[in-house]
Amino acid sequence: METTQPGRNLHWIGWVPIAALPFAAAFCRNLLNPWEFMWCLCFAIFAGLKWLTWWKARSRVRHAKWRSLAYILAWPGMDAQVFLDGSRRVVRPAWQDWLRALFKTALGAALIWTVASRVPADEPLVRGWIGMVGLILLLHFGSFEVISLLWRSIGVDARPIMDFPLRSTSLSEFWGERWNLGFRQLSYDLIFRPLLKICGADVAGFLVFLASGLIHDFVISFPARGGYGLPTAYFILQGVGVIIERSDFGKRLALRNGLKGWLFTAVFTIAPVFWLFHPLFVLRVILPFMQAIHAI
Repeated sequence: METTQPGRNLHWIGWVPIAALPFAAAFCRNLLNPWEFMWCLCFAIFAGLKWLTWWKARSRVRHAKWRSLAYILAWPGMDAQVFLDGSRRVVRPAWQDWLRALFKTALGAALIWTVASRVPADEPLVRGWIGMVGLILLLHFGSFEVISLLWRSIGVDARPIMDFPLRSTSLSEFWGERWNLGFRQLSYDLIFRPLLKICGADVAGFLVFLASGLIHDFVISFPARGGYGLPTAYFILQGVGVIIERSDFGKRLALRNGLKGWLFTAVFTIAPVFWLFHPLFVLRVILPFMQAIHAI
């Protein structure tokens, strides 16, 4: 008689929070300020994905149960398979790593609470962009890296979310190996790998960018009540850029390495960034948030 492994038919449990929490949060849009609603959506998606990734990797924590709680509550990354694996050997961080992370954290805080307030009030987009760049530095490049260093100091393999993205010499390297590696791991496991055998690497990769655009539209344009489609267009453009650099034309121009690759990456990621963080989001979400935290 055929036997079934315990929990084998319970895979759906891992998907319940990510299917329910964002939609539950969406019903709060008229009850919260736009910036409060944005954070509510972000935390709902984050919590759902945290649970899903933990559920898929939970068999790795049969002995060190504390790692599960640490992964869910004290680590912003999404690579549960790595974080929960107590057998991995971890290189302890050097003092230079600490210095670099603390500097980026302090720089982000300075941009938010010092530099932005010095910009004239009649330049709200400039104020908002300085604050937003500061927030990204404070969180993704600074605080999250400090948390990574703390975990690696005690032997937990918690890889930094950002890995020197300015060093990228191709769009593929930027999005696949250096920028927001937590989401990269998720998109690879949940979208790219299942689609790879069905439609090939190029189409699967493009669909990852499309999904990323839709998610960003949900947490950026939906709270701002405008600018719909711009974040999605931004990520579609990234997908097109990756296809170009991998084409015969891109190979002839050497768009995946050296200075040409770096410039190609910079043009595609930076030039259209106003599609991603469009003016309505900056004015209706970021600026009120900065006022709420007494930055301006």
